[in-house]
Amino acid sequence: MAEVYIALGSNMAGPHDQLDRALKSLASIPEIQIVAVSDRYQTPAIGPSQPDYINAAAQLQTSMSPESLLDTLQSIEQHQDRVRTVRWGPRTLDLDILLYNSLVQDTQRLTIPHPRMAERAFVLLPLADINGELRLPCGKTVSQLLANCSVQGIVKSTSGNN
Repeated sequence: MAEVYIALGSNMAGPHDQLDRALKSLASIPEIQIVAVSDRYQTPAIGPSQPDYINAAAQLQTSMSPESLLDTLQSIEQHQDRVRTVRWGPRTLDLDILLYNSLVQDTQRLTIPHPRMAERAFVLLPLADINGELRLPCGKTVSQLLANCSVQGIVKSTSGNN
């Protein structure tokens, strides 16, 4: 079984409900076990003017390959009406593989660790909730990376069912 960390985000069509539905979908897949889910954070959007995001992270165990897991995550996004039109645009659901064991992979389809996770507080903050001492392939821990990021504008969200 692989230990995997994913990021969850939404800023459209009831973001907390979108994350709840995504977690239920993940839990219903026999090859995936949800080990832990972070708190949720309200985060200003990057990119075009749009509503704030609700972000979280989850630790999974899975027997799926990275590519099969990506297919599964994209299927869940599509089922929840994800539309990919504008880079960094608003979305009903965004599910990203952050880490897959200690795998380092860079293909046209999938890069692990997620290429920008080390500089994004909205990814690192929820990840630190689960395991701040988690060491990334770069050799640094989540907490060390988070210490170098601004958390300005990010607030813990009290809505939703974590």
